[in-house]
Amino acid sequence: MDVLKRLRELQKEYGWSDYRIAKEAGLSQGTVSNCYKRNTIPNIYTLEAICNGFGITLAQFFAENDLVELTPELKELFTNWSKLTEEKKNILMQMIKSSV
Repeated sequence: MDVLKRLRELQKEYGWSDYRIAKEAGLSQGTVSNCYKRNTIPNIYTLEAICNGFGITLAQFFAENDLVELTPELKELFTNWSKLTEEKKNILMQMIKSSV
């Protein structure tokens, strides 16, 4: 993946300047601008800060396709699902299918 191209895509999507990215990420404007000027990929800490500024995860940044983010409610559902017996899983699936 071309990291700088992806950053530019996000920048265009959000309509943000280099300054705005830096501000939202808690970085200096020079740090963001230098990535483009020097054509260098930011280190993982800088990239993570930029992702946080955009309100996305690193996984979302690198996702080639649409990535579904699990909500806390879905995470709880999956956690509880893994604790169920096979019989209870089957019963629950039948309930879900019948209500859809």
